[in-house]
Amino acid sequence: MTSLLYITLFALTLAGSVYTQLTDIDAPYPVKVTTDLGATVTLPCRLPGSSHSFFGVGIRVKWTKVEEDEALNEDVLLSMGFHKMTYGSFEDRVHLQELDSEDASLVITDVSMDDTGKYRCEIINGMMDTVQEVELEVRAGLLDGVVFPYFPPLGRYSFNFDEATQACLDQDATVATSDQLFEEWKSGLDWCNAGWLHDGTVQYPITKPREPCGGANSIAGVRNYGKRDKYLSRFDVFCYSPILTGRFYWLTQPNSLTFDEAVQACIDDGAEIAKVGHMFAAWKLEGYDRCDAGWLADGSVRYPISRPRKNCSPTEAAVRFVGFPDKQQKLFGVYCYKADP
Repeated sequence: MTSLLYITLFALTLAGSVYTQLTDIDAPYPVKVTTDLGATVTLPCRLPGSSHSFFGVGIRVKWTKVEEDEALNEDVLLSMGFHKMTYGSFEDRVHLQELDSEDASLVITDVSMDDTGKYRCEIINGMMDTVQEVELEVRAGLLDGVVFPYFPPLGRYSFNFDEATQACLDQDATVATSDQLFEEWKSGLDWCNAGWLHDGTVQYPITKPREPCGGANSIAGVRNYGKRDKYLSRFDVFCYSPILTGRFYWLTQPNSLTFDEAVQACIDDGAEIAKVGHMFAAWKLEGYDRCDAGWLADGSVRYPISRPRKNCSPTEAAVRFVGFPDKQQKLFGVYCYKADP
């Protein structure tokens, strides 16, 4: 049975390369589809209405992400009957809509900024083959920033209000407002530790009620402790980072680095070691995804996952926190930030 499957999948791959001369160009100008970051989008592709063809064992569908240099094209999906293959960054994120026998539309889930571009749909039936193209534009959405929880190496509930304000500034961020936290809660932020907000209140957002966070029978919402003594009371803080004006990136290095080596490596690359606010903004607003733990400027080690998968935040998209390790450890890489000129 396994051998039969391998043979079928091999035939699928060959099908994508054999049929290079297609006879029917249905859409000389690509259809344009616009969607928001993180959404699910459908790229339309259908057989011509007059073809009277139906998807069956002999019908092959190939979706490709097209680049200006065709040698750099990226395979997205190949389908033949019940057998389907997805590729690369699209694996487990794409499927055919198949609402009826003439529908070869592609559904993409968890859309990232990297998904922006031109896609080609090829329906191959050996008689009258079809090519259609779709332009996908991904917007960062209505949010022009991101709210994130923050606490220092000392541990949770360590900031008075002034210290919390400075901590956010140190991350190229500001203390979030109540409205900003509420909007982030609506988009899914769930955090069970209370933090300072700009108006001096202390709140925390819960989307999944549970015992340690107000009780399993409580309703989802933003819990509000009210205003607290700005000098004596100690909590975490919710920071707000705006959309990036520079480039956040993983710096490829031959070896793992200590913290000081990480700082110098970014400087040598004409950048600075990235801050926590940079990582959250790149993750939430640009769909940045990397399953490598790296140093950040505050001495923490984190990594951003926008496409959950095994061994990389398997249950949710998140910025994963490794901790504040000994800065002399040579176990991690580094994330850098290069501001626009």
